Amino acid sequence: MNYPEFFKKVEPILLYDPLADFLGAVENGEIEINYLDVVKFAGHSCPTVAGAYLMTKLGLKKLYGDSLPVRGEIKIMVKGAKNEGVEGVIGNTIAFICGVSEEGGFKGIGGKFNRANKLLFSQDIPKEIRLQRTDNGTFVDISYAPTIAPDPRQQQLMQKIMTNQATKEEKDLFKKLWQERVKKILLSKEKWAQMVDID
Repeated sequence: MNYPEFFKKVEPILLYDPLADFLGAVENGEIEINYLDVVKFAGHSCPTVAGAYLMTKLGLKKLYGDSLPVRGEIKIMVKGAKNEGVEGVIGNTIAFICGVSEEGGFKGIGGKFNRANKLLFSQDIPKEIRLQRTDNGTFVDISYAPTIAPDPRQQQLMQKIMTNQATKEEKDLFKKLWQERVKKILLSKEKWAQMVDID
């Protein structure tokens, strides 16, 4: 499987997963989620998926400090409705990283390890996303804006592709330009504070 080289350079998100630990899925329950994992889950790499990744990474860092975030014990609240714009994509991507889901998720074992009903949409919160610890109730509110502008050629190339008028070279250029923007979002660490607002 071939994919853009920069995926490997994106800092992974490290978590402790008590369910994985309990059932021996990974040693010591230490889980590493990298950007490629998220791309596989979402089916694509775009500024929205990159933003969900960054919001989760930076939000969990603020929420847990130097401790490993506890996968499955984080409630995700999304301000928008799940069928509104890209809210569903964002919510589900963050939920994948945090190991939780809506009502259809894992119900637990003997009253422990429940992961269901921890992804909630249409919530009355001040920013786009809220990540809340279920152990102590502390939370962070997060919003994201991809301030790195797309290449001006992208839109025209996309139109040509969508109307079956693009050459192979134009299709390849579009893919390159598209991922170049995602690369800048994920690797321009000095610009993360401009793109991700956390309270």
